[in-house]
Amino acid sequence: MAMGSGACPGCGKRSIHRHGWHERYLQDLPAQGAPATVKLRLQRWQCRNGACKRKTFTTQLPEVVAPRSRRTARATEVVYLFGHGVGGRPGERLIKRIGMPMSDDTILRCLKRRVKARGSERKTRVVGVDDWAWRKGSTYGTIIVDLEQREVVDLFPERAAGMTADWFKKHPGVEIISRDRCGSFAQGAQEGAPQARQIADRFHIVKNLREAIQVQLSRAPGFCARPLLPTDGEEVASVRDKHGGAEHRRLTRIANQHSRQAVFDHVRALWNEGRNVREIVRQTGFDRRTIAKWIRANTLPERSASVPKTTSPRHFEDYLSRRWSEGCVRGRRLFQEIKARGYTGSFSNLERLLARWRNPKSKTVNLKATTAVPNPRPFDPATGRSISPIVAAALCIKPRGMLTANQAAKVDALKKDWPEFATMRRLAMRFRGMLKSKSVGKLGSWLKDAQKSGLYAMQRFARTAQRDIDAVRNAITEPWSNGQTEGQINRLKALKRTMYGRAGPELLRARLLPA
Repeated sequence: MAMGSGACPGCGKRSIHRHGWHERYLQDLPAQGAPATVKLRLQRWQCRNGACKRKTFTTQLPEVVAPRSRRTARATEVVYLFGHGVGGRPGERLIKRIGMPMSDDTILRCLKRRVKARGSERKTRVVGVDDWAWRKGSTYGTIIVDLEQREVVDLFPERAAGMTADWFKKHPGVEIISRDRCGSFAQGAQEGAPQARQIADRFHIVKNLREAIQVQLSRAPGFCARPLLPTDGEEVASVRDKHGGAEHRRLTRIANQHSRQAVFDHVRALWNEGRNVREIVRQTGFDRRTIAKWIRANTLPERSASVPKTTSPRHFEDYLSRRWSEGCVRGRRLFQEIKARGYTGSFSNLERLLARWRNPKSKTVNLKATTAVPNPRPFDPATGRSISPIVAAALCIKPRGMLTANQAAKVDALKKDWPEFATMRRLAMRFRGMLKSKSVGKLGSWLKDAQKSGLYAMQRFARTAQRDIDAVRNAITEPWSNGQTEGQINRLKALKRTMYGRAGPELLRARLLPA
C-alpha cells in the first residue's frame, strides 16, 4: 500500500522520508472452506525526530491488523468467539473444519489476551456477590454479577473481605449489594462501599431458618437416625436403590434407644451363642469391621477423642481455666484473648463452654429432665417409618397449600407427637408471610416472639438476624435477590467441568465475562 506519509507510533511526528517496504503474511477468513492468507506490503518510513528512539517505522493499519499480529482483525475476532463459546479443544476441532487450522493453546491465548486488554471502566449500580467452590469444602472464590444487565462483572480465586473491599473501592458507583449471610462479604461491602445498601438474599434467609429448625429437631430425643439394636425377633433388611446397589441398611421396625455398652453386650452374646460375623452383621446392621473388633475385645473399647482444632475453645482450655481461676469470668474478654492466640471459632461456641463452668449442675439437671419424660418418636402415618429431621425441617417451612396429602399427614403427625414442632411451624409461616407481603413492620415483633419461644435454634436464628438487621429489612422491602448470581454460579460449574484440568481462574474469568 503506497501512502504519501506516515505517523511515527513513538513520537507521533509525521514523516515523508521513505525507507523501504515491509511485507506481512496474515491469516484471514477462509474462502469457500479453504485457508486464506493475505500478503500485506506496507511502506517503511524514517523518523527524523532526534529525540525519538525509533529510527524507522512501518505504516500502521489498526482497522485491518493489530501490531505484531499474525492474523487479520476479523480473523482474530472469530478466534476469540470460538474460544469464548466452546473453549480450547472443541474450538480447535470446529475452527479446523471451517478452514482456519489452529491449536487449542493459540485459541486460549487469544481469549486471555483479549479479556486482559479490556478496561474496567464499566459502571455498575446493582451487584450480587456470592462464593463458588473451586474445591468444595476447601477452596472458595468470589463472583460478582451485574443484576441489572444479568452479566458477570468479575471473578476472584479467593473468598476474602479485603479483596471484595478493594473491588468496591474501584467501583464507587455501586448503590445496592445483594449477598448471602456470609460475614466476609458483609465486611467487605461495608469497608469498600459504605454508601451502598446491603440486601440479604431471601433464599438464604429461609435456608438459614430451615437449618435452624433442623438443628432443633436433631437435638430432640425422638428424632434420631435409627436405634442401635432391633427389637426381639427382628432383623435388619438390606434395602437396594433403583440402580440395584445396596444403599444402606435400615431396620424394619424402630426400637427404643440402647446404650453403646448394651450393643456391645448384645454382640458378645450372639457370638457366644455360636453365631458367625455375617449373621451378627445381618441382625444388628453394624459394620463388619466394628463387629470383628468387638468380638476380639473382652471389654468395650474406648472411643478415641480427636484433638481439638483452633475452631474449638477446648484447644485453649488450659489457658481459659488458668484465667478463670484468676478471676476473669467475662466471656467477651476471654474471647478477645484467645482470638489473639489463634482462636478462629465463634463467641457462642466459647459461651457454651463457659456456661458449664458457671453452672456445673445445669447440664445434669437438664439431662434428668429430658430423660424423665422422653418425647415420642414421630412416625410417617403412610409407611410407619420415623421422620428424619431433614424431612421434618423442610415440611416445617412449607405452606399448607403447597403440601401433598402425604406431606400434610406427616405435618399433622409431627404436630401431634412433638408440640415444639407446632411452635416452630407457626413462627416459620409468619416469617414467610412477612417476606411475601413485604411487611417490614412485623419483623421486630417476630424477632421478639422467636426469642421468647424457648427454642434454642430459633433464638439463635433471631440473634443472627438482629446482628444483620438492616440487610434483612432491605431483603423484605427491596425486589433484588441473588437468584441471577446463583444461576451464573451454575454456569461456572458447567464450564469448570467441561474444561477438565485447564479450568484455571484466569481462563474461567475469560469465559464467564460477556463476549
